[in-house]
Amino acid sequence: MGTVLYLGTRNGVLTVIEDGRSWAIANHDLKGWEVPEVEPSPDDPRCVFAGTRGDGVWRSEDAGAHWSKPSYGRVAPGKVRCVTIDPHNAQTVYAGCEPISIWKSADGGASWTEVESVRNFPSVASMGYPVPTVEPHVRDITVDPYDSNTIYAALQVGYMLKTTDGGAMWRLLDNGLDEDVHAIITDPRDTSHLYISSGGEGMRSGKASGRSLYRSLDGGDNWLPIALEFQNEYSVAFAYDPADPSIMYSAVANGNPGQWRARESGAEANLIRSRDAGETWHELNAGKEAARGFPEAIAVDPQTPGRVFLATRSGRLFTSDDGGDSWSDLGLDTPDVANMKIVHV
Repeated sequence: MGTVLYLGTRNGVLTVIEDGRSWAIANHDLKGWEVPEVEPSPDDPRCVFAGTRGDGVWRSEDAGAHWSKPSYGRVAPGKVRCVTIDPHNAQTVYAGCEPISIWKSADGGASWTEVESVRNFPSVASMGYPVPTVEPHVRDITVDPYDSNTIYAALQVGYMLKTTDGGAMWRLLDNGLDEDVHAIITDPRDTSHLYISSGGEGMRSGKASGRSLYRSLDGGDNWLPIALEFQNEYSVAFAYDPADPSIMYSAVANGNPGQWRARESGAEANLIRSRDAGETWHELNAGKEAARGFPEAIAVDPQTPGRVFLATRSGRLFTSDDGGDSWSDLGLDTPDVANMKIVHV
């Protein structure tokens, strides 16, 4: 099958495959459900989980050709916003939900238990969201690549939570952060180095500067804004090159999705790259359609040097074979993309 892209979209999950020099949509399932995240197993690239915003976690064992709900009929997460697999044990799966809660499965999604220490965390009950149709939720979960007991949870809104004992106790990470945290990156070379994308100015707190990207060099205790070459305040997509984690990609814009929809020029996003672990950033040009639609997801090919994929909120897919210097449109018509992962099958 070769290179496979799993896409979580506003209308189901798609499997996109490379067929020679062209790309094709092989499967489109779970239609009617928003799928904020897809997560392939580190042990088997054909096994992939999909978190739905309303019908829990689904699983495919054949690269998206067929899907089932392993927890059918059991107590399980419902309105899922993110799915993460423990890199040390592929049977351990976490689901972050709306309203704020985290669920854990120890058997590949067949059964789930809520991590009650998250729901009971003192500040969670008082968190509010500025959009009436959305509740505060867990936007991203990251497990330390060398320690399964250290877990980070990005809250939209509510800063970040961190546990070092597998979820028994959590503490709030908010020193220098905005309230709206979207994605978390842990540097595999030094896991005390963390990076996040943020909602920025729209959710600015008195402790933060209202920027789109932040970095911590002490395990999340303190945060400072980065990518100050671009005075933007909103970002979602954030990825690094597995072959060289110093190379990082993101997309930043001003305003928020509601404002972008109201203007003809759309998001007017800047696609950016750093080659020095976030110290300096430079703009990349993926074309007007990528900037207008806002790059919602970025995936770096772990096996092909320089190969990067970009998916926009408006459902356009782009690829680069030279580390982002030049881009081409894959020419596929997909629903609005929320998340993208790359595997080789």
